Amino acid sequence: MTAPLAAAFAPFDDLARQLLAHATEGDDGSHDIAHILRVFRNAMRIHAAEGGNGRVLAAAVLLHDCVAVEKNSPLRAEASRLAAEKAAGVLSALSWDETDIAAVAHAITAHSFSANISPETLEAKILQDADRLDAIGMVGAARCFYIAGRMGSGLYDPADPLATDRPLDDKAFAIDHFETKLFRLAEGFRTSAGRALATERHARLKHVLELFLDEI
Repeated sequence: MTAPLAAAFAPFDDLARQLLAHATEGDDGSHDIAHILRVFRNAMRIHAAEGGNGRVLAAAVLLHDCVAVEKNSPLRAEASRLAAEKAAGVLSALSWDETDIAAVAHAITAHSFSANISPETLEAKILQDADRLDAIGMVGAARCFYIAGRMGSGLYDPADPLATDRPLDDKAFAIDHFETKLFRLAEGFRTSAGRALATERHARLKHVLELFLDEI
């Protein structure tokens, strides 16, 4: 599967052939190869407008979720650091330059919302934007509901769907996550190209919730 899939990562398909075997672990369908490919496409769109080191960026995308930590794990905030450490080992075994390894590791460490680390390089900013684009819009809504099911959450509180008279609780109800996190993401994009894409996807995410509420 790796060889034909790698072609989707052109012009970095040779790099993908080397790294795809390390890219994911576990069975989380919200952080699988399909997610990595969507983030790659987001990243390449932003890279085309913003510049940066494409090889470093592509490697960071391919390895940004190489360590699987569940959303409800106490180690969740450490996931990006653990992934960066694993990525550094993989790239070192491929004889990458230490400077480039450090650049990839920083981008991976800083991409995570949970880690709360500011990206300092253009590649890190692009990866963070590209990953967050996959958390909003239609796909973001689908991933939200998928993760809620995986965690055993309900879709919504039937007595108070919009949390008018109760605290928001996205561990119990999927649509609470729209307000607690997803609607906040569009404000934090780091690149101009990323912000433009986020504005469009944020509007789609709002529309998804409106349609959902109309049906309940």
